[in-house]
Amino acid sequence: MDGYARGALVGTHWGHFRVSADASGIRDVQPYEGDDNPSRYGSSLADGFDASVRIPQPMVRKAWLETRDGSGRSRGEGPFVPVSWDAALDLVAAELERVRKTHGNGAIFGGSYGWASAGRFHHAQSQIHRFLNGIGGYVSSRNSYSAAAAEVIVPHVLGLSPYGVIEPSYEEILDHGSLMVAFGGVCPHNNQVVPGGVPHHHDRALLSQFRARGIELINVGPMRQDVPDYMDQCWMPVRPGSDVALMMGIAHELITNDLCDLPFLTTHTVGFEDLAAYITGQSDGCVRDADWAAGLFGIGADRIRALARKMVGRRTVIALSLSMQRAEYGEQPYFMGIALAAMLGQIGLPGGGVGLSWGNNGRGLYGTRRINFSWGKLPQGRNPVPDFIPVARIADMLENPGAPFDYDGGRYAYPDIRLIYWAGGNPYHHHQDLGRFERAWERPETIIVQDSVWTASARRADIVLPATTFLEREDVVCGMGQSVSFSAQAAAPYAQARDDFAIFSDLARRMGTFDAFTEGRDTAQWIRHIYQQSRDNAAAAGIQLPDFETLRALEVVDVTDQLPRSPHPLERFHDDPEGAPLGTPSGKIELSSDRLAAFGYDDCPRHPVWLERKEWLGAPLAYRFPLHLLSPQPQNRLHSQFDFGRASREAKIRGREVLTLSTADAAARGLADGDIARVFNDRGETLAGVRVTDDLMPGVAQLPTGAWYDPDEEGIDRHGNPNVLCPDRPTSRLAMGPTAQSCLVEVEKHTGPLPEMRAFTPPRLIDE
Repeated sequence: MDGYARGALVGTHWGHFRVSADASGIRDVQPYEGDDNPSRYGSSLADGFDASVRIPQPMVRKAWLETRDGSGRSRGEGPFVPVSWDAALDLVAAELERVRKTHGNGAIFGGSYGWASAGRFHHAQSQIHRFLNGIGGYVSSRNSYSAAAAEVIVPHVLGLSPYGVIEPSYEEILDHGSLMVAFGGVCPHNNQVVPGGVPHHHDRALLSQFRARGIELINVGPMRQDVPDYMDQCWMPVRPGSDVALMMGIAHELITNDLCDLPFLTTHTVGFEDLAAYITGQSDGCVRDADWAAGLFGIGADRIRALARKMVGRRTVIALSLSMQRAEYGEQPYFMGIALAAMLGQIGLPGGGVGLSWGNNGRGLYGTRRINFSWGKLPQGRNPVPDFIPVARIADMLENPGAPFDYDGGRYAYPDIRLIYWAGGNPYHHHQDLGRFERAWERPETIIVQDSVWTASARRADIVLPATTFLEREDVVCGMGQSVSFSAQAAAPYAQARDDFAIFSDLARRMGTFDAFTEGRDTAQWIRHIYQQSRDNAAAAGIQLPDFETLRALEVVDVTDQLPRSPHPLERFHDDPEGAPLGTPSGKIELSSDRLAAFGYDDCPRHPVWLERKEWLGAPLAYRFPLHLLSPQPQNRLHSQFDFGRASREAKIRGREVLTLSTADAAARGLADGDIARVFNDRGETLAGVRVTDDLMPGVAQLPTGAWYDPDEEGIDRHGNPNVLCPDRPTSRLAMGPTAQSCLVEVEKHTGPLPEMRAFTPPRLIDE
């Protein structure tokens, strides 16, 4: 085997797997024996060496190589020229130096956003940002496509990050809870994935106990399947985008019937009077009661009133899915959801209050024994460039250099980007309105992509550097749970692929920053150093981790039994609001915020408001495009990773991503299971395979993200990528987050021959 292991334990974001390989590639993949509910994604690891998608050696776009004129108009069309590593790195170093000298480091966008690796060292974002900071910095991005609106609004309301331990664990709900009202459900397949890896999937074991414990679950949303089938649920189908109206209808019932916990509101919150005046109509004459809400989303007012009364007098937790905030005015459902939980007075009680993004990334799965120290990581250094963009505003930045933008109370200007360097991510997966993005992507003079496979972004780069995958390198894996794992190298690097660290080390040597970048350590020494940081941090917290060689031998080390019970900040705040204040200006939950009011944003004012969206089923545009398209996370891959893998391909219909329609909507369009449909609006169109179900409310269509972008000559996507349809508009001036879930479309049966798909066909190569 010459240096790599048979049956190696490999840690991924979606679990641990035993991977066997030989000189020809991956031979066998088996779930880790310690995981009794392994992810379905794992089988795709067997396709990790698929020659049709792997990048075999450095490549340069022929047109760029010949002219160097900064024209990106043929990106994605022209052939590539294979070159040596030395030639490619010389070109990259020369371009970085040219842009730095001519335009400054503020003309470089270091756009690494992605989930390329679960390891602590081979983490593409850390690697590229460390390298770019070492040569003078880069334009960065803030927040995430997953949760931008929540990441900005929650600190204003709770004084905490939404990634802090805000929600009670499932263990606490099982022990103390009575009712979970899940806005957007608790989607089961999203818990296959945990940032930093997961050796054991606990979700089914925990959630299946709800039924036995008599915990009632109400799923508020358009999709019944957003709750696993092994849980009892009461499904309340509501129009997408109407969650805030429903919450206000419930709140009105609580306010007008003296069902609010006024002592809690008095001691733990500020601004309730402002919000109550808005909901009852005292401030503007519009009464936002159950009848008003029912008229907006089509459920009887009596059902809203009954839900309000059901939530009172028992231990109730409100679950808010991330999908709700990836929409126009996406800050509002989280703002109002927290306010509703405050009215019930149970925020901070075991098994009660509010939970943000349950059913996502392992949230709530790890009980009350929480990791009380920081895992070691590769330091990124300081970025001397102050310029940044909200993460989803990349097309705005490329199209409008110098234009002003608002963000979280500040006024900024978009930088003039001449060079993009992207590692370990694929913006053609996670960005919206890909037709617009395609045009914006032409603007920079040079685009460098460092990746393992021919993503749409790599195909549209000028210089492509092939990187290894987690199958081809060692690392230490540790995520949100209570364990740390040694992830072994299962196979030799594919063709000429190199680790990100090796690539950046050679670039740093050319740029004169080699010693600062490497700090005198090679890959193996860095991995040991980072793990030793974890050991030292753990020891300071009273937790013992084994030495590195013992970890390598044991493979997985669980420290749950060493961890003390850790009350979360809201629990301490509930018990002592004066002694354990929140990080808001008042130290309390801010249901009306003077700081937000001072920003002067009419699209995100001082307290929660109902704002009608441009695209929802109550909008005038719905007459032309009468289906609300939802684009959730896929069930058979992580985002767009391994879309070429067997788990993803086997789930498709005639090679296309699956479009789910209600029985009524499919019948009205003459569509049946297995048909190919044309999905379209004014932004674009795509082809998808049809699945018909009764588990989706009429008027709603579902097309998961992650199908590799595959446009024809006219820009029509052949593969079922929803982001050709979704809008590229900000949530509000506060967060400027993405709004993919505010999308109206029409669907019709595709007639005529099906176009040949090319998503997994490598680009044309020519000799130098």
